[in-house]
Amino acid sequence: MNQRQAIEDRFRGIQDRIATELAHIDGLAFREDNWTYPAGSGGGRTRVLEFGNVFDKAGVNFSAIAGPKLPAAALKNLGQADDTPFFATGVSLVIHPKNPYVPTVHMNIRYFSAGANDERWWFGGGIDLTPYYPNLAQTADFHRQLKRACDQFRPDWYSQFKSQCDAYFYLPHRQETRGVGGIFFDQMQHDFAEAFAFTGAVGDAFIPAYTPIVLANKDLPYGERERQFQRYRRGRYVEFNLLFDRGTKFGIESHGRTESILMSLPPEVHWRYDYTPEPGSAEAALADFLTPRDWI
Repeated sequence: MNQRQAIEDRFRGIQDRIATELAHIDGLAFREDNWTYPAGSGGGRTRVLEFGNVFDKAGVNFSAIAGPKLPAAALKNLGQADDTPFFATGVSLVIHPKNPYVPTVHMNIRYFSAGANDERWWFGGGIDLTPYYPNLAQTADFHRQLKRACDQFRPDWYSQFKSQCDAYFYLPHRQETRGVGGIFFDQMQHDFAEAFAFTGAVGDAFIPAYTPIVLANKDLPYGERERQFQRYRRGRYVEFNLLFDRGTKFGIESHGRTESILMSLPPEVHWRYDYTPEPGSAEAALADFLTPRDWI
């Protein structure tokens, strides 16, 4: 088995396990679209569950594509000639729950190489949590699971990748983080075996980190006030993904499948002019969570 195939198989397995677990929690099956890459070879499996019992929208995507010409986003990082062939594979997911007390979550793991024989390569990925009505204990448990995944490899990785997550998932025009963070790493290329194993471990950490929060909160009572606030805060998610997210830009610039790239956007969102939560309210409490801190 060649190197690319091994990575594809590992990532496909992670997509399968996560989609199976989320479908079991929701009670509805994912729709699956298989697509081919028009600007080269390969393609992907897009799995989406919409307006379910637990999830308003859950997308769990896998792709593996190869092209004859580096996308503009990759050129900036690699400094290669624009006619350099490339290969990219990964799993990307975003979950927008129905109940406002269940946080939105994002995960991405990826491998990219440039050159006919993968002369330049790197792994990247991460997981981050975006609550609307945050729970401190659940936030801490989420981070402990991610730290456990990092500690299997190097003791300083959790601290390093948490800091990178806080810096990356930041909305400078709002002066706030997108949520309560997680871990984020990019261009990991020091040792192939370790980088591959770690990236897979991050994918495996998703279910134990996120599903206990879903199960604990999905049946909590809520009303229209909470749904309105959830839709308002989802606007921040849209702003980040369209203005700053590197994965979105890479997908568009590489002529990927638009429906799969924009799968991350929530199905319902509101923007309210100059909205400020009532002081002392549960909605106002969110602001205290939108700055980097040691959650554990």
